[in-house]
Amino acid sequence: MGIRKVSWNGKRVTVAGLGVSGIPAARVLHGLGAVVTVVNDGDDERSRAQAEELRAEGITVRLGDGDTLPDGTELVVTAPGWRPDKPLFTAAAEAGVEVWGDVELAWRLRGPDAAPWLAVTGTNGKTTTVRMLASILEAAGLRTAAVGNIGVSLLDAVLGEEKYDVLAVELSSYQLHWAPSLRAHSAAVLNLAPDHLDWHGSMEAYAADKGRIYEGNTVACVYNVADKATEDLVREADVEEGCRAIGFTLGTPGPSQLGVVEGILVDRAFVENRQKQAQELAEVADVQPPAPHNIANALAAAALARAFGVEPRAVRDGLRAFRPDPHRIELVEEIEGVVYVDDSKATNTHAAEASLAAYDPIVWIAGGLAKGATFDELVTASAKRLRGVVLIGADRELIREALARHAPEVPVVDLDRTDTGAMSEAVQEAARLARPGDTVLLAPACASMDMFANYNKRGEAFADAVRALATTGRV
Repeated sequence: MGIRKVSWNGKRVTVAGLGVSGIPAARVLHGLGAVVTVVNDGDDERSRAQAEELRAEGITVRLGDGDTLPDGTELVVTAPGWRPDKPLFTAAAEAGVEVWGDVELAWRLRGPDAAPWLAVTGTNGKTTTVRMLASILEAAGLRTAAVGNIGVSLLDAVLGEEKYDVLAVELSSYQLHWAPSLRAHSAAVLNLAPDHLDWHGSMEAYAADKGRIYEGNTVACVYNVADKATEDLVREADVEEGCRAIGFTLGTPGPSQLGVVEGILVDRAFVENRQKQAQELAEVADVQPPAPHNIANALAAAALARAFGVEPRAVRDGLRAFRPDPHRIELVEEIEGVVYVDDSKATNTHAAEASLAAYDPIVWIAGGLAKGATFDELVTASAKRLRGVVLIGADRELIREALARHAPEVPVVDLDRTDTGAMSEAVQEAARLARPGDTVLLAPACASMDMFANYNKRGEAFADAVRALATTGRV
């Protein structure tokens, strides 16, 4: 039953966390007649300003205490990043109070004629795939939007005046953890690699939360043939009768798969005779940039679009029209035969390995906050491609040690500084190591917060340094 058919007048709801999800949730629930209390760990200047705005609207806000469950709470709606082991949620469980995330709230707020969701998760590639999917859906003439973890609120999408035919939805493991009743039309898990294990507690718990995206799917569960863990999640999912497992692969596809044949993206899943037929969808050259992991993203997006009935021509046109967001394998400049590529978004080893696999030879700029990661597998997989390495950031020693073990012949420049100006020196050193035909690749395999506010600022610093090099010959 949708939440609109339930009386919310006087229902006591606690919203956990201010910010991009908590504030909209509080306002929506208050507008439905609920008695809303927002609790927040922080009590800084920004939080106080946000609290004053909500209080002026009649919403209670408690700052500096996000652990205590307010008396009489009948439902908790949480920001997705709040860890499940917080005392607030322990208290809710003991009191028999449900905990929803903002995605769960949006799902339950959907009206009777709501647009179906095509959902995407995975350790890496989510945003790119969702934006590719939205581009394909738009090329098919459908009213759509890329929403969810991509930065556009699902609450806005389901409650706004604009009516959609279908939504392309990015979902993080955090969001899925707090969305027990979500049931997508079709969904994809792109890949699984260790990430956010401090939040989930184990790789098994992380994978299980990712796998929630398949629960109740009606048409297709899309998985990565090269990542068996994603197919295992499909096998474990409780789906609607008739829902199909659809694989995507960079190789020749089998029946019920999408793949690549002689530079052509082809579909052997949504054709009349899957045993003997293959439908051409697009060329590899239609995907920009045509790096292997980006081709995989395109195939996943195409699979979801085809599950929704989109014609092949729209897949091609949508992929041709798509351009990736900044700092995702983004070409910055070519200087004296050396290409400079910004993949600052590669904040973990899995993403960095995919990025490194797209180029050869490489001068690699890496380092930052490791978040508990180890680098032996990454260095072993990429060693033969490396011309040289420039290390920056707080945990660069971990990468240096892995290089010493598995690629001792590769020259390494270790910059013993963590200020933002280190990027200029890193680009200068990378230019010194590079030869014509090489790629200087920023794929840090680490988070940015030791030196930069976020990965965007890190990528901008790299791009600025490269452009200064192009203009003056020095950074």
